[in-house]
Parts: sequence; structure tokens; C-alpha cells
Amino acid sequence: MRRGNTPVGVASASEDCLTLDVTTPKQTGQNRPVVVWIHGGSFAHGATSLYPPDRFAAKGDVVVVEVQYRLGAFGFLASPLLGRGSGNFGLEDQQAAMRWVQRNAAAFGGDPRNVTIMGESAGAYSVCDHLASPTAAGLFQRAIIQSGPCTQVYSESLYAAPRPRATAEQYGRELAASLGCTTAACLRNVSVERLLAATAATEFGPVLGGPVLPIHPAKALLAGRVNRVPVLHGVNHDEAHGQYGAQEAATGVPITDDEYEAAINQTFGEDADRVLARYADVKPAGLALSTVLTDAQWSWPAAKSNLLLSARMPTYSFEFAGKAPWYAGLSEPAWPVGSHHMSDLAYLFDLNIFQPLNPDQQRLADEVIARWSAFARTGNPNIPGAKYWPRAMPGDLTVQSLNPGGVTRTNFFTDHRLAFWATL
Repeated sequence: MRRGNTPVGVASASEDCLTLDVTTPKQTGQNRPVVVWIHGGSFAHGATSLYPPDRFAAKGDVVVVEVQYRLGAFGFLASPLLGRGSGNFGLEDQQAAMRWVQRNAAAFGGDPRNVTIMGESAGAYSVCDHLASPTAAGLFQRAIIQSGPCTQVYSESLYAAPRPRATAEQYGRELAASLGCTTAACLRNVSVERLLAATAATEFGPVLGGPVLPIHPAKALLAGRVNRVPVLHGVNHDEAHGQYGAQEAATGVPITDDEYEAAINQTFGEDADRVLARYADVKPAGLALSTVLTDAQWSWPAAKSNLLLSARMPTYSFEFAGKAPWYAGLSEPAWPVGSHHMSDLAYLFDLNIFQPLNPDQQRLADEVIARWSAFARTGNPNIPGAKYWPRAMPGDLTVQSLNPGGVTRTNFFTDHRLAFWATL
């Protein structure tokens, strides 16, 4: 991707994309913590230019390195023609950037022995993958995972999680056949424009198996086969509200009860009636759909990830909550949008897709930057004068609630009806 002003960036036909941006505080300094930012975008979109990190670098007194990596088919096409380990070129690009940091961080005032990898959405899934990747060992000392639970499993609606190699390679065979290719040389000679057109409707992501990602991060955590570093891990309280709230606001047409029930039936099959009954108190339909999908597809995997991560390494669990910035130039739906997917990034980066921060949100942004940079510096997000943040334990039901109205502890299981989801 190249520079653009939309949440996903502007598509580029150039394969000369493996660059990175380095941002440092204006004051000279040495041995600052280095934060390597891995952007999201469903492994198909995104660019470093969308996330201006000057405020984060200056207030946190950290060096921020933002990484470009290959996306879509160029980064995650698995094909027997390309070798048994194909499918994770994008992850390899990220690791190449980490090795660059090891060699060059000192020249920018950074400490190559104190590197935090940090990502949101697809970038967060990438961080999970690097925790489980033998080829990433020693390349980072801390990890921050925002809205990308490590236990998330691949499905048609959650395509960013690692996919089985058999599934990915079958698609690779079908794609090669459609392009008339039976050799790797033929595939490599397909024009960028033609390959983009042929894969426009395809969702890509990391592939299980091979030297970069031998097993799923959840299995790696269960087996203890992970790169053990301190971790900040969490999600947003209302992850799906942005998607469906923006849909209603953009079209002016609320989601109907029939559409809600149809979506629940399609997603949950034989369990749909139980889901509908458990969330019968949530109205209107758009809010109900967003709440169900948030709890099922984000909060429940996050809770399982907190359990596994905290059993293996120092972990600090969190949830962004309260009224986060909404999209600039877009009205809000009739129901509260809360803290939706990507909105947490407004506290760290100056994204032009969101409304300006109000005073309460600005105070939270200052605290989040202070906590994130403290974690990058020491592996602990506690700072003087702020609510104490205890290290997570495997049996914990609570997480740190990062809310513009005040930072507190919140019962994650109760808030998201996780006792119910544990029964499905």
C-alpha cells in the first residue's frame, strides 16, 4: 500500500514497498525503548502513513518504527509452487524489519535490547504469530496486542486469524490454474495488476505450518512453545459497534429485527435460538447484533487469550471502554457506539479518520501513552499517580478498563456474558 487518507490506504501496483518509518522525540537521547508498530487492515490494506506517531514518540519518549509489509496475495499466498513454507511472506517482512531494528536502532537513539512489537487488528494477530514463531526468537523483548486475540480461530467471518495450510494451498492451486500457471516462474511473471484483479475478492492471512508459524499461537501457548516476554493484551468493549453503527449511519437505514435474526442464524446455526434468547434484552436490532458479535468473536477469545498468556508470561490485560471518538464527518446511529474497533488508536496516533479528542478523551490519551511507554521501558504499565494495574493471573475475571470517564477494574466475564459463551 502507499500513502492515503482512508482507513485502509490506497492500493499500489508497486512491489517496492518494504520500507519503514522511524520517528524519534525532538530531544536527542540514547537507549530509548523502541516500539515497532505493525499496522492492521485485514492483511490486505493499510500503510504506515495512516498512523502519525509524533505524539506517541514525544510524550512517551520512545523511538517508534512503523513497518510496511507485503499484503494480500503478495504477502500471504500459499502455493506448493512457491515452496512448502509459502504463505507467510508478510510475517517474514515484519521479522526482517525487526532484524533491521537490531542493527540500526542505536543510530536513532534506540536500544536494540529493548524492543516492543505492537499491533492492532491484523497487526495484533501478527504479534501473536511472532510470539509463536521460532524465527522471531530474540528479536523483541515485549509485546502489545490490541484487538487481535491469540486464540482466535479462522472462519469465513474471522479471516485474519491463521488459516490451515491445506485450505490456503487449495486456494493457491485454484488460483494458479485460473492464471494458467503450473510453475513458480509462471506465477512470478503474472503482472501485479492481473494478480490483484484475480484475488480482489479473496481474504488472505498467515498460514499455519512451515518454519515461520509451525502451529497456531493458541496451541503454542498451551504447549509452552512461545517466545516468553511481558505482554499487554486487550480488546475494545464494543468492537463490532463501529461496523454496524457506521452501516446504519451511512445508509440512514436501521438494521431490522428480521435482518438481525437472519445474521444470528447464519453465524451460530443450531445455537442461534439460544443466542437470541440470551440477548433478548438488547435493543434495537443494530445494537443487539453488534453486542452479540462483539461478545462472541472478540471478548470470548480475548478472555481465553488472557488465560493462556498469563499462564506463560507476565501479562497485563485491558479493555478500552466508554465513549471513544467516532468517525469524522459521519453521523452516529441511534444507539451508543462506545469503544469500537480501531477507536483505541485515536489515543495513541493522530488519525484523521476520527473526530478530535474531547478533554476527557485527551486525558485518557495522555495516560495511555504514559502507560504504553512505561511498559515498553520496563515491562510494567504502572505509572505514578494512576490507578494500579495488577498483573493478570490465569483465574482472573477482571481487566483494566481504560475509559475516558476514569480508569477502573471491570468484570470482563459479567460485562460480556462470557459464562454463556463458555457453554457453546
